Amino acid sequence: MSRVYITGVGCITPLGNNVETLWNNIKNGACGIDFIKKIDASDLPVKIAAEVKDFHPEDYGLDKTMIRHNDLYALYALSAAAQAMADSGLKVGEDVDPRRLGVAVGSGIGGIQTFQREHANMMQYGLRRISPLFIPEMISNIAGGNIAITYNAQGPNLPVVTACATGTHSVGEAYRLIHEGRADAVITGGAEAAVCEMAIGGFSNMKALTTSEDPMAASLPFDSRRHGFVLGEGSGILILESEELAKRRGAKLYAEVCGYGNTCDAHHYTAPHPEGRGAAESMRLALEEAGFKAGDKLYINAHGTGTPLNDKGETAAIKKALGEEEARKAVISSTKSMHGHMLGATGAVELIISAMALKEGIIPPTIHLDEPDPECDLDYTPHTARQWQADIAISNTFGFGGQNSTVALRKV
Repeated sequence: MSRVYITGVGCITPLGNNVETLWNNIKNGACGIDFIKKIDASDLPVKIAAEVKDFHPEDYGLDKTMIRHNDLYALYALSAAAQAMADSGLKVGEDVDPRRLGVAVGSGIGGIQTFQREHANMMQYGLRRISPLFIPEMISNIAGGNIAITYNAQGPNLPVVTACATGTHSVGEAYRLIHEGRADAVITGGAEAAVCEMAIGGFSNMKALTTSEDPMAASLPFDSRRHGFVLGEGSGILILESEELAKRRGAKLYAEVCGYGNTCDAHHYTAPHPEGRGAAESMRLALEEAGFKAGDKLYINAHGTGTPLNDKGETAAIKKALGEEEARKAVISSTKSMHGHMLGATGAVELIISAMALKEGIIPPTIHLDEPDPECDLDYTPHTARQWQADIAISNTFGFGGQNSTVALRKV
């Protein structure tokens, strides 16, 4: 069994289109949530989102054909992957055999903007006007497929689709591939681009999104005023490598990936289990594999969506997983208060943030936590970042269908 390390990171997010900018904004408690500008939201029930800003895919080496033939979610993934591969310095064919390089990049929804555009074409002009690229642009595995083509990754290719848990599951499954000796390195993460009328209408009609018209009082994890999540978008990509490969080539190390939990609530197709049953077991499994013991300093990057059910359920799950005493020692935050909920991308971005928190000894804040919910009574790092060196970090993401995923990282 090989140990596994993060050796490269890249991102496209509402708080910046590279990790340095993202992390600086996270440390400073910046808010990437604003009024929707990419589409006309005047007739939509939701007016705000956490949108990616100033994104130009050509800046990341994507040519015009690639840009024209991909949905926005895949362009985010390809751009984040370009950053992560450059950051890692991994040379395919020289450092790693292409047959031992894998890809595990997923999307919760996939090309919904392509779906919306081509549906409109069909309704207006008929079937013959549907693009021949409709299907390959829309499907949720195409980002991973195109990343594999770009970097000649001929090893395992696993496009995970587990709703909002996608990014974390992807990294967890990539960890498993390397840990069990099935790959030497894996390009992994998630991507989403669902700020469009169809997605906003669907989430709004199920009462999942906040209807706040104040960007500074919209994403409110663990706050008694919370009433829905803020839709975000973007991508996070990480390069994972075996200990042998990373040490052989002298790679820089962000953190060790050391545990993974994957469970299902088996309870309801959208609502989490009220006692956090599956979420607690996901955390317990990840921490057990990571070798967590009483006295270890633990940071938890919470799922923390700002929905009434998630936040109190996650609080209960943390207590169930750790026990009351250890739960009260853990330092927790929800960075969704700053970057919104990026659906299938969010877990990967939050793992990058967790790795940076371990690397620099800084705990990100939960901004706008002005009126804590009495049922959410743990240490959620309100308002400002905190200098505190954790030994282990876990990142939680939970998705529709009762999907639960936790990945554990250890400081190196």
